[in-house]
Amino acid sequence: MFTRFNHEGFKKLIPGIYMKVVGHGKNTITVLFKLEAGHSLPRHNHIYEQTGTLISGKMALTIGETRYDVSKGDAWTIPPDIPHQAEVLEDCMVLEVFSPVREDYLKLAN
Repeated sequence: MFTRFNHEGFKKLIPGIYMKVVGHGKNTITVLFKLEAGHSLPRHNHIYEQTGTLISGKMALTIGETRYDVSKGDAWTIPPDIPHQAEVLEDCMVLEVFSPVREDYLKLAN
């Protein structure tokens, strides 16, 4: 699978949080997120391993009980079932890979 970057095709997950699938295979799915300043991703957990990098902007990411002030180029991995949340301090672009494939996100790609 090959995808060229463009600013179209983002789907709203919750207010201020948008996503689009940019690639997927048998075991992973790659998702680009646009996060708007002043919004947050509520504390949650899931069965997926989640690895990401901040392409632009600033946010506060809490993994378990540890808070990280995240800047452009910083990266993280969140193991399955670990609670996490994000507070968007500036408009952000985030690229994340989930394993196994998130079928709920894959459905949004179509």
